[in-house]
Amino acid sequence: MSFFKKKTVRAVTPLATLETKNENGSNAVSFSDRTSHQIVEVPLPTHRTSTSNSNVHQRCCSKESLKEQALLMTTIASVIIGIGVGLGLRGLKCETEQYINGCRLTKEDIAYIEFPGAIFINILKLLILPLIVSSIISSLAQLDAQSSGKMGLRALIYYFGTTIIAAIVGIILVLTIQPGKRGGAKEAFKADSKSAEGRTIDTILDLIRNLFPDNIVQAAFQTLGTKLTVNKTIGIDANNATYNRTIYDAKLEKRDGINVLGLLLFCILFGIIISRLKEKAAILKQFFEAMLEVVMQLVRIAMLFSPLGIFFLIVSKILTMDSLNDFVGSLGLYMATVLAGLFIHGFIILPLILFIVTRMNVFKYIRGMSQALVTAFGTASSSATLPVTYRCVEEKNHIDPRVSRFVLPLGATVNMDGTALYEAVAAIYIAQLNHVPLTAAKVIITTFTSTLASIGAASIPQAGLVTLVLVLNALGLPPEEVRTIFAVDWLLDRFRTAINVFGDSIGCAVVNHLSRKELDALDNKTMSDDDTNIHNSKSTTALLPHNNTNTSRSNHVTPLVYDNPSFSNQAETTIENDNIMGQTTF
Repeated sequence: MSFFKKKTVRAVTPLATLETKNENGSNAVSFSDRTSHQIVEVPLPTHRTSTSNSNVHQRCCSKESLKEQALLMTTIASVIIGIGVGLGLRGLKCETEQYINGCRLTKEDIAYIEFPGAIFINILKLLILPLIVSSIISSLAQLDAQSSGKMGLRALIYYFGTTIIAAIVGIILVLTIQPGKRGGAKEAFKADSKSAEGRTIDTILDLIRNLFPDNIVQAAFQTLGTKLTVNKTIGIDANNATYNRTIYDAKLEKRDGINVLGLLLFCILFGIIISRLKEKAAILKQFFEAMLEVVMQLVRIAMLFSPLGIFFLIVSKILTMDSLNDFVGSLGLYMATVLAGLFIHGFIILPLILFIVTRMNVFKYIRGMSQALVTAFGTASSSATLPVTYRCVEEKNHIDPRVSRFVLPLGATVNMDGTALYEAVAAIYIAQLNHVPLTAAKVIITTFTSTLASIGAASIPQAGLVTLVLVLNALGLPPEEVRTIFAVDWLLDRFRTAINVFGDSIGCAVVNHLSRKELDALDNKTMSDDDTNIHNSKSTTALLPHNNTNTSRSNHVTPLVYDNPSFSNQAETTIENDNIMGQTTF
């Protein structure tokens, strides 16, 4: 029985040729100004041909694929084992700094356990600055100003839209479940609680200030923020009546941390200018592209240590938790409300948007983002997860790098779906605990304030809890009430960070789909420019050696001269017949 194997050939479109005779009578080939539409089928080496089934098998079982799957499974296992080990070691935790009553773990010992996890986070944060700078500049340098403007507008519309939807979902759930009214008595305040106040206008002004830093080098490690001092005094009006008077003293201060907003704006403008200068700035374009490749290699190395780092982070966080009693009662119901909202938004609404817009397989896309989601849960930081998000979006889900390298840093700064949902639920939950009536106007104010607070969270330390004060002020609640949810915030922070990262990746796919016409146009333009340069250079290459010996015309093969042929980038076709593989046909 004979078997027919599919063998792969590449289609090559040669230039039209014209045979001429030289002095010794042999045929030669010269160029013609027109391009032939004939196709030359050039056989590939036998060892490179395979059936489609074997190709799929090789992709699924390749060494690189097995490494990726092993890393993902190890990371997930580290989270599960870390939770179990942390809960098991809580019985050995010392209430004081002395080893009494059989305890074996003091605060100092817990700090040692946390040390490997802290090093892992530091490594990821180390890569944030070069990654943002190189990715945005190299991406926009390949686009024109019109394409990048449309892409940025689509990303912002998506981010603002999904953030508002997340806040609405949270509000609907918390008003329906009412965790603040069903969980029993209100928790008592801690004695060491401190008052923290903020104003919405200060947050808006801080965002604008950080967009335009006065020193781009300083923006790499410091941000601007408003420090608000509140003085409450007794005033006397014109009728000699006394009233309580609140005086706000707002002062600007520099805070440690990367000014992501300022760097984003600077890199966006820098990349657009490079794209406009073209050949004049080609060396800068190549520099940032090479820089990005180096940073991504460092990310791959850092991810090898992610299971170990995440394991120690989870264990140390569980050991530092005050009490497991915080997960029951009213606070436990509040946690269930937040988690239900995050699940609905992250695994129902966002995938639905992805399917409606792009018609992609949402399950395959979620699977491709698994490593980033687990890393986000372990680190509780969208920025620290950004290097991993790049890898998952580009290598697993095959998003155009020109889109991902521009959209993802923007999303990590302004797109906080999980944070907006969390703050809306937390604010209304605290209002229910304090028996504060909620009108329709206050609910609407909560929606928009939560959206604004989540956007401003990137430039404020302890983002979720600090920006929650803005929402509490909008509802007329005392800022001290933010302490009510301190005990469980560390766990909810990890879930909402995972949803933030997933929302960024979904936005990347949506913008990539909506921008495909601009990207195709740029690709065609680039190919056209390359063809023009090739024709202008008149570089020729002979596929077959020129034969000067006297041979009969029937046995002589006319050498074909191509304009700089390249087989590596040509489209591949398959043929069924073994017999035609030994010859080249037109």
